[in-house]
Amino acid sequence: MKARVHVTLKNGVLDPQGKAIQHALSALGFAGVEDVRQGKVIELELTEADEARARAAVEEMCKKLLANTVIENYAIDLVR
Repeated sequence: MKARVHVTLKNGVLDPQGKAIQHALSALGFAGVEDVRQGKVIELELTEADEARARAAVEEMCKKLLANTVIENYAIDLVR
């Protein structure tokens, strides 16, 4: 089973990379982009076949390592 973890900064947390991307898009002529929030995607290949246990394990991974839960949100997608 594969897990995809999408990690993004929480609303209200300054996102300098997002601002840099927004500025670059504007400089390239892409008008109408009001805001950009940058994040990351982490893909995990899991040996666990049970979806509930896989989700629980990935939740624990996120809380302990993959996301800084003080300033970041995360979302988990499981794919068989």
